[in-house]
Amino acid sequence: MKTLGEGKANGAISILHSLGLGKGSSIGIELFTEVTIVDEKKEVIADSHGLLEAIESCWRSEGLPTPQKFGWEVNSSVPIGQGLKSSSALASAALRALNNCSWTGLSLSELADLSVKAQRIANCTVTGSMDDTWASLAPGWKLVDPNFNAHESVIIQGEIEQDLSVLIGLRGKRLVEISKESFSSQRQLFERSLASVMSGAPLDALSSNGMAVAAATEDYDALRMSNLMIASGAIASGISGSGPSVAVVCFAEDKELLERKIFEMGLQVISTRFVTSESVLEEAF
Repeated sequence: MKTLGEGKANGAISILHSLGLGKGSSIGIELFTEVTIVDEKKEVIADSHGLLEAIESCWRSEGLPTPQKFGWEVNSSVPIGQGLKSSSALASAALRALNNCSWTGLSLSELADLSVKAQRIANCTVTGSMDDTWASLAPGWKLVDPNFNAHESVIIQGEIEQDLSVLIGLRGKRLVEISKESFSSQRQLFERSLASVMSGAPLDALSSNGMAVAAATEDYDALRMSNLMIASGAIASGISGSGPSVAVVCFAEDKELLERKIFEMGLQVISTRFVTSESVLEEAF
């Protein structure tokens, strides 16, 4: 079996959920999805939404060159269905693999547009995921308006402190159905998060966004967990995406204590950090 192309993208955590106000922001973390294109057909069991098929359809609809016969191999450390942007990571990595395989030289914004289009076709997003897709492709954070194409969608952007630790408390499958109306009802809390993003304080936004999502989904256990994390020394804590995982940001010296507290709640913990320009270069194909 021959390798034709390779691509990699990362998962992310939420700073501002775009269902609240129509604008969203996420930031990448060092959990990666790797996609390899091979010269034989292969079944990808984990792709329950048919996202890879949607990606191939979008790619062909643009008239871009595609191998006559090929298959996908996927290796990912991004948990599925936890609000950690696994679909955006898979779509972005697969498109990078096609870009690599076909020598098409598409820009990041062109890849982002195709990724969002494929996720919408596969019906694995309720928001369009433009903010999540940008976070899966590039370091730092961006405040994004998903009503525009990728190149025009970025309102403001910034970097994040590099030596912070990120802990993810995994809480099982999402049990609630996501309702746009319930998110809209928490507009005041989401506006707090937006104001923090606009003032260049993304970690403050992460916590207030987590409060808003917890209220919108009536996930009061997540709210209690986040409050405990902050009381125990975390810089920020809140639900990522629509949940149920909780993201905790802390200084390195506080990581072990906070990990232990999450373990004591009976949860699995992933320890990682934010994606930086250096880590992207280290991991890039």
